[in-house]
Amino acid sequence: MSKRILISIFCSMSVFVSAAAAQVPIDTSGEINGAPYRIRVPASWNGTLLVYAHGYRDKADHPGEADNRTADIAPSPALADALLAQGYALAGSAYRDNGWEVEGGIHDTKDLVVYFRDAIARPDRTIIWAFSMGTVIAFESMERFGGIYDGALCACAVGAGATQSWDSAGDLALAYDTVFGMPAAWGNFGNVRDDLDFDTEVQAKLIPEVSVATNFPKFEFIRLVTGTPGRGIQPPAPPNFYPGWIFTDMFFSMEARAELERRAGGPIVQNVDRKYGISPQERAYLNALGVLSPVIDAWLIQMNTNRFVEAPMFSRNYVERNANYSGKIKHPVLTMHTIVDPLVTVSQEYEYKETVEAAGREKSLFQTYTNGIGHCAFTGPQLITAVTAINSWVSTGVKPTAANFPAALGFDPRFVPPPMNQP
Repeated sequence: MSKRILISIFCSMSVFVSAAAAQVPIDTSGEINGAPYRIRVPASWNGTLLVYAHGYRDKADHPGEADNRTADIAPSPALADALLAQGYALAGSAYRDNGWEVEGGIHDTKDLVVYFRDAIARPDRTIIWAFSMGTVIAFESMERFGGIYDGALCACAVGAGATQSWDSAGDLALAYDTVFGMPAAWGNFGNVRDDLDFDTEVQAKLIPEVSVATNFPKFEFIRLVTGTPGRGIQPPAPPNFYPGWIFTDMFFSMEARAELERRAGGPIVQNVDRKYGISPQERAYLNALGVLSPVIDAWLIQMNTNRFVEAPMFSRNYVERNANYSGKIKHPVLTMHTIVDPLVTVSQEYEYKETVEAAGREKSLFQTYTNGIGHCAFTGPQLITAVTAINSWVSTGVKPTAANFPAALGFDPRFVPPPMNQP
């Protein structure tokens, strides 16, 4: 008899109990349908279950790599301890696989909540909190499972949805190919080789390139034309941004995309709806770095000449399912983003708000921003503030305001994100 059937039988026989009736404290772990999980409930449980949806994990698909199959319940052990001390129950799934495991992650996280309800206790509130790729799981779950989740905290969120976000990875590949050239062994900017290895192939080419000081202006063109960290935030590279951003972003543009192409069964990005350009302010900045306008124009002409990539319908549909959003959220969603994010740009928040407003659900969305630099670079106090805010919103029905996110903790209540560069 399969574990899925055993769990189903167990769940159907279980007696639901209230949060107050749980025998606590609890620290347990196991596996559901191939997905490792961990659950912790403090002695003084406040009735809220925070179920954690972790971000992207590299799949061990090259020699010398090992999969991380740890079932984390928070971004860090210190934060987990702080939240347990405040009375929150914590749960998390490793999902059944690494890589772009959105489809499995949606079901594995939901199954963990169902298991918690039946084997531990029924929470008064269930909040999914998610980071990076985990927000794709959370946003989609908030549309599908209104009876499972009462609210969501989505941090460093992929708010534009999967297709628009991955198309940006194709833009980066095209810009890099235009300026430095992609080896034929990598595939091409619209369709990378399915077993492309970042460490031994891509990184090995990047390291010598970023080591040459005169290449910095070229990488700045690539950064600006692709909209990193967001148009209008600043043309100069933010402090400590270079060269780290190019390694992070190129990993996703190359190896991570290759992994997703295998899942989808074919190429996934397209750029037929793009128009590549830079702003006058960005042009002036590049000129000051020594990149002359004729060179900039030649690069832009080459990029716009290559606006012909269109993904096959079957593989494109896979990415749309995993996942683009309707915006029809059923319960409160709080998003939090660093203003300067090199990977999932803050402009994604603009796109998510547009989607939610188009669905008429703007009353269920609140967005806040921090002055941090980096992908998911939040402080402990910022994260606890956000958790407190979403828990209060779910508990009372009162939407937070800017006053809940003080500037003294690094929040910026005046920031308005720009739209993404493309399309």
